[in-house]
Amino acid sequence: MAGGEQELVGPDLSAGIDLSELDQGEPVVGHVDGEQVAVTRFADGVRAVGANCTHYGGPLGDGLVTGEIVRCPWHHACFSLRTGEAVAAPGLNPLPWWDVEVVDGVVRLGSRHEEAPLASRGRTASGPDPIVILGAGAAGSAAAETLRREGYDGRLVLIDPDQDAPYDRPNLSKDYLAGSAPEEWIPLRPPGFYADHGIDRIVERVVRLDRERGQLELESGKTLDYGSVLLATGAVPRTLEIPGAERAWVHQLHSLADCRRLIDTAKGARRAVVVGAGFIGMEAAASLVSRSVGVTVVAPEAIPFERTLGPEVGSLLQREHEKNGVTFRLGQTLSSIEADGVVLDDGTRVSADLVLVGIGVRPETGLATDAGLRVDDGIVVDDRLRTSDPRVYAAGDNARWPDPRTGQAVRVEHWVVAQRQGQTAARNMLGDDRPFLDVPFFWTNQFGIAVRYVGHAVDWDRVDVDGDPGESGAVFRYLRGDQVLAVATIDRDRESLEAELALSGTAG
Repeated sequence: MAGGEQELVGPDLSAGIDLSELDQGEPVVGHVDGEQVAVTRFADGVRAVGANCTHYGGPLGDGLVTGEIVRCPWHHACFSLRTGEAVAAPGLNPLPWWDVEVVDGVVRLGSRHEEAPLASRGRTASGPDPIVILGAGAAGSAAAETLRREGYDGRLVLIDPDQDAPYDRPNLSKDYLAGSAPEEWIPLRPPGFYADHGIDRIVERVVRLDRERGQLELESGKTLDYGSVLLATGAVPRTLEIPGAERAWVHQLHSLADCRRLIDTAKGARRAVVVGAGFIGMEAAASLVSRSVGVTVVAPEAIPFERTLGPEVGSLLQREHEKNGVTFRLGQTLSSIEADGVVLDDGTRVSADLVLVGIGVRPETGLATDAGLRVDDGIVVDDRLRTSDPRVYAAGDNARWPDPRTGQAVRVEHWVVAQRQGQTAARNMLGDDRPFLDVPFFWTNQFGIAVRYVGHAVDWDRVDVDGDPGESGAVFRYLRGDQVLAVATIDRDRESLEAELALSGTAG
């Protein structure tokens, strides 16, 4: 994913830097040949890696360092300061690195190097053969790439009926829909990438999982044996069951194809009704406004994000939307969609030539149910992301796993969670036997207000607020009793990272 141009900060490293200016384990960010570099001193020498996150270009110098790992302040990707390796999503590509020499107490950078995205770095791993991944979204694509990075050389198959996958789905409702991100930013990998890495990408739907035979049946009638399989089929959008919901100008926003169709309609639209005041609805509302489309948001709740971010953050975002011309009809639902607009449940008519339905998703569990796997609002997995069949794993929006912080079984529909679950499942398929312990994280950006959220709070007793979003930023802590379940921040990125570490139990 391309990021914006970064202003160069720190010293010019082309002439070198005195070793005494480097404290062990604390990177110094400078620049050489127009590129930001993080130079870090360790007990056995000095390393230099790129200082901008390979996800969206976030400044790693403003991130948080723990041991030899730096966390990006924007979207919490993690990289090794020794090698530049991307060790946790959403960063998928490694950082570049430089040869370093220390002569007479001066640190000088030599040649620049850049590892291939799926470089195994000498690692080798054996595992079930073949491994088949169903779903090329966040979890599935991250799993496939991790298997190759870990040195797995068996047959690897990635199946998804969406011919465009994988792509940067979070951007669909944000900059891409707004028209400020070109389409070349959206694919996660260039054409031919998977073929080049021995990943067999099949564009088709799987209709049956035969656990007894260890076999998958494709929609075409073909069958495929598996040694182990990962169910990463995600979730599907909920639909409106009202008259008129089938009209051509009624849209959902789940795939790149959906977004392309929506953009085509928006080009000729004057008024839009967005159904739903969650992340898809509110982000899409902001993006449509940037296209000079008037927007009315209709939702049953009293405040946007009331059940996910709480009334404090929800009210703040609602006010920002209203400042930018968005109208809200809250506490209401649609009863029908007509040729020139919609009818609300109280009989009110709202004119529109575009309707976007964003009322949530349901986990895709059909294959698992038919195969006799345990399902309960998602495919039930253990802390290793194994289903009730040890040869079958699940990760992403369709997986329900034990939250180590609360002990409750949870299912979280976040991009970074899905990617990291895919990475963990892949390693466990190779025998690592590691629990999934990552703290959930997501972000949203609406009219310039960037909210970072770590943790998972289904319900809470209170929200403690520290700061003022309009001044120095704010931190919102969601508590049940004395336990902090989640933390949302606005313009306090460092504290978001610190909250993530605290929730993971590794702070300090």
